[in-house]
Amino acid sequence: MNALRTNILIATSIAVLTLLGFYQFPGHTYLQSDTQIYVPMLERALDQTVLQQDFMVRQPHMALTIYDETAVALRRLTGLGFQEVLTAQQILFRALGLLGVFLIAGSLKLSTRMSLLVTSIFALGAVIGGPTVLTLEYEPTPRAFALPLLLLAMGLIARERYLAAGLAASVAFLYHAPTALAFWAIYLVLACRPAGFPVMRRRLLGLAPLLVAAVYLLLRAWRAGGAEDAGFFTRIAPWWEQLLRMRSPYIWVSLWFPQWYWHYAILWIVTLAACWRLWKETSVDLRFFWIGLPLAGVLSGPAAYLLLEVEKLALAPQLQVARNVLFITLVAGLLSSMAGILAARAGHRLESFVWFVAAFALPAGDPIQWTFVTHLADPAIRRRLLLAVLLAALAALVAWAEQARFRWRVPAWGALALLPFLLFPTYGKVENYPQLLNPDLEELSRWARSSTGKEAMFLFPDAGRDLYPGMFRAWALRAVYVDWKSGGQANFFPEVGQEWWQRWQELRALKYRSGNTDRYARYGIDYIVLKKKNAEPQKQAAFENASFIAYRIR
Repeated sequence: MNALRTNILIATSIAVLTLLGFYQFPGHTYLQSDTQIYVPMLERALDQTVLQQDFMVRQPHMALTIYDETAVALRRLTGLGFQEVLTAQQILFRALGLLGVFLIAGSLKLSTRMSLLVTSIFALGAVIGGPTVLTLEYEPTPRAFALPLLLLAMGLIARERYLAAGLAASVAFLYHAPTALAFWAIYLVLACRPAGFPVMRRRLLGLAPLLVAAVYLLLRAWRAGGAEDAGFFTRIAPWWEQLLRMRSPYIWVSLWFPQWYWHYAILWIVTLAACWRLWKETSVDLRFFWIGLPLAGVLSGPAAYLLLEVEKLALAPQLQVARNVLFITLVAGLLSSMAGILAARAGHRLESFVWFVAAFALPAGDPIQWTFVTHLADPAIRRRLLLAVLLAALAALVAWAEQARFRWRVPAWGALALLPFLLFPTYGKVENYPQLLNPDLEELSRWARSSTGKEAMFLFPDAGRDLYPGMFRAWALRAVYVDWKSGGQANFFPEVGQEWWQRWQELRALKYRSGNTDRYARYGIDYIVLKKKNAEPQKQAAFENASFIAYRIR
C-alpha cells in the first residue's frame, strides 16, 4: 500500500508540474516561432492542394525526422487539428522529461520529496543565450520532443535499464538527430567501457534501437529523393554566407561568443564543482553524462566555428552544432539542485544555499545581466535576484528540514515546489515570450480561408519584421508572398534563401506608401493586408476589422 501511495504521489506531482510549467511558467507558444515553418509544411503534407503558390513550403526539411509523419498520422487518427496533436505531444514529452529528472535524482538515493523538488526546479526551464535555445522549448518543435526523451533515457540509464534508455534516445534521434548526437556519442563510449559481460551485453543491447532508427531515417531520406541534399556536401557561397549572417546570426559563433564565452565558462566550472560534490553518490554511468554533455557544449563552439566559419560547409547551418551549449546550462542547473540537497543533508547549510542560488538563478532570465552593476538599477533585475536568493534560502531550509524530519517539512516542501511557478512571472516579471495571439488576426485568417481561393497570394506590405504574416499563413492556409520568418529556410536550402532575399528586396523597394497599391499585382499578389491605421480610403475593402484591412488588387 505504501508503494502504491508513493507511485500515485509521484505520478500526480509530475502531472501537476508538467501542467504548471506548460500553462503558467515557463509556458508555451504556438505559431510564434519555428512552428510558423513546420505547421504550413504539415498542412501541405496532409493536403497537397493548399499553399501551392507559397515558396516556403516547396522544399520541406523534414526527410530526416518522424515529426511530420507522426503529426499527420495522429491528425488522421484523431480528427483533431495540428495544434491539438502537437500540443498533446509536447505535454507528453515534457512529462516524460520530468520523469527522467526524477529518476536521475532518485538514483542518488534522495527521498521522494527531494527528488520531486529537483524535478520542480528543472521544470522552471532556462534560456540559453547566444545560440537562442531552451532547456524546455516553448513551441512543439522536433527539438522540444527530443530533449525530454534524452532526459528520460538518462534516468533509465541511472536505473540500469539500458534497452529502455536506448529506445527513448532512439525516438529522440528520430525526432531531432542534431539534439541527440552528443548523447549517443557519450553512450557509445559508455557501452565500450570494460565491465562484466552481463553489464556490457545490456549496454550494447541499448545500441540496437539506434541502429534501427538510423536505417529507418536513411530509407526515408532515400525515398524522399534527396530533397534535402541540395548543397549538402558543398561549401557556402559568399552570397549565401552574407544572407545567413543577416538572417540567422545565432548560428555564427563569432557574432555572440565574445559576449557569452565567460558566462558558459562559469557554468562549466559550476558543473565540474557539482560533479565533484556528487561524485560518490552518482553511478558510474551517469558520471559519463555529467562530464561528457557539458564538455560537448564547451567543444561545440569551436566545432561550429570550424565547420561554418572556417570550412564553410553547407551542412553546418542545418546541424547548428553550437546549440549543444544548452547541455552546459542544463547540467549546471540539474546538478546544482541535487548538490544543494546533499549539502543540506550533510549539515552544510551555507553550501546548500549557494548551490540553490545557482539552480534558481537560471530560470530568472539571462544571468549575464546580473554581472553588470549598471543593470542592478533595473527594478526587474533586482526583483529576480532577490527572488532567486529567497527561494534558495527556502530550499536550503526545506532540504535541512527533510533530513531533520521536522513535522512542517511537508507543507514547506509543497510551497517551495509550487511557488516559483507563480512568483517568477508575477513578482519577478520574467516574460519568456511576447503575447502575439490576436483575435483580429484569427478573424482575418478565417475570412481568407473561407472566402478566397486556395491559390490566392497575400502580402503584408507594412508588416516589416513582425511575425503575424507567418501566423496568418498557418491559420488561413493561403500563400504569403514574403515575410521575415520564412527567411529561416535559408539555413536548409540556399535556393529558397535566394528566392526569399529577392522577394524581400522587392518588398523593400516597394516600401508601402499610401496610394497605388495596385503596383503589387505584377508580382502575382492577389490581396494585400494593411494595418487598419494605413487604410486606403479610396479603395473598397474586401475585409476589415479593428486591426486589419484587406484589399483585392488582382
